[in-house]
Amino acid sequence: MKLVKVYSSAVFGINSTLITIETSASTGVNFHLVGLPDNAVRESLQRIYTALKANNLNTPQKKIVINMAPADIKKEGAAYDLPLAISLLAANDKIPDTELAKYIVMGELALDGELRPIKGALPIAIMARESGFEGFILPEANAKEAAVVDKLKVYGAKNIGEVVDFFAGNNSLQPVVVNTREEFYNNMSIYDADFADVRGQENVKRAMEIAAAGGHNIIMIGPPGAGKTMLAKRLASIIPPLTLHEALETTKIHSVAGKIERNSSLISQRPFRAPHHTISDIALVGGGTVPQPGEISLAHNGVLFLDELPEFRRSVLEVMRQPLEERKIIISRAKFTVEYPANFMLAASMNPCPCGFYNHPDKKCVCPPGAVKKYLSRISGPLLDRIDIHIEVVPVPFEKLSEKSVAENSSTVRERVIAAREIQRKRFDNHKGIYCNAMMGSTLLRKYCELDVAGSNLIKMAMERFGLSARAYDRILKVARTIADLGESGNILPRHLAEAINYRNLDREGWAG
Repeated sequence: MKLVKVYSSAVFGINSTLITIETSASTGVNFHLVGLPDNAVRESLQRIYTALKANNLNTPQKKIVINMAPADIKKEGAAYDLPLAISLLAANDKIPDTELAKYIVMGELALDGELRPIKGALPIAIMARESGFEGFILPEANAKEAAVVDKLKVYGAKNIGEVVDFFAGNNSLQPVVVNTREEFYNNMSIYDADFADVRGQENVKRAMEIAAAGGHNIIMIGPPGAGKTMLAKRLASIIPPLTLHEALETTKIHSVAGKIERNSSLISQRPFRAPHHTISDIALVGGGTVPQPGEISLAHNGVLFLDELPEFRRSVLEVMRQPLEERKIIISRAKFTVEYPANFMLAASMNPCPCGFYNHPDKKCVCPPGAVKKYLSRISGPLLDRIDIHIEVVPVPFEKLSEKSVAENSSTVRERVIAAREIQRKRFDNHKGIYCNAMMGSTLLRKYCELDVAGSNLIKMAMERFGLSARAYDRILKVARTIADLGESGNILPRHLAEAINYRNLDREGWAG
């Protein structure tokens, strides 16, 4: 009897666990696969035998017992095809087993032996380096993604024949080398959409600059065709660029979800996710039989844009409330719990009424009495409470659309946003997990948002005059603090408060008639 071990991995959440594939070959003809494999893993035998025959590799005619340890972790998916095939060949003396312990092996086999891409290559590569493995052998399409991890040799193979030759001592594979920092810094500021494309809407651009500077959630209310979606798509271009750590964390999430493009390495731009309003609860927050990241996690370190917010199902919107506060989502099952990060900026848009023309300067609203309030009530108070900035978007007049002057571009706005974020970074340097004004709790709010007598009188008068709710008070202070940071002011002045008060449209009594 001969026993060999090949090392593989299983991904849970955005982290990876080492899986040891132990293969025993002895006299007989039976095949046993144990260690809690799912159906996709059990079916691998047919793919493996067919792929081996297609590459002129004799299939073993012995009693084979394969154990996938640890046996209490469920093994899922077709990515175990390659390590299982290599273990079979090594157990039957078709390839030497002397080098197997140095490498993590992963890959899905086609029937002709070609290697198909896998999910989670980056977290597996990180685990391989931390566990002291010398290298990682995987499909060529995933090689650049895994090669982001330094101090680990990453080999991308096209088919099983190349992997067999590699373990047989033929130098058929060469390590993939990626200059992570160079690729990251070359692409970090490249965006297809730019603020320079937007004509007019200066007040909305200003609101979005404030939202980006303080990490505030924002909702835009306006008629169809006013430019809400166009503006939202440009929000990511004015947020400070990703740091290398943020880029790595973002790439891990997209890697686990299988959203990394082939032959791509590190995600270097802020994510922008815009799910349709028919999305389900699980697709938004994550989960499923085999838990996967949802849209809120795919938007981590970026922007989640919900267009036509009242059209989303109530249950879908309500499941976002906790992640918006805690900036993570925990998916619990009977036997395990998975945690995905969900630190995103929420940008939403909506029509003011079902017909879309309530408060329109030219067109008349045809909605029946009470329809506007009913439409707005689709968004719950607790969710609206977590959106700091409410801004009306009005249609752009023809004169503005036909102007020849060039609008301010995203990079210019981003410089001001970066300067404001730097002020906040220094302010919250001693507060772990807090790095922007939107994340301030009540204690920090009292400490950093003190008002003088004029400011206190102004906000008191505004709350009484506009009927602002109590929940709007904290939001106004946070936004005013950001406006002061953009103006490089150490104190919150009455003009900063006055501007912040104007960004609470939906809190005003009588706004919806």
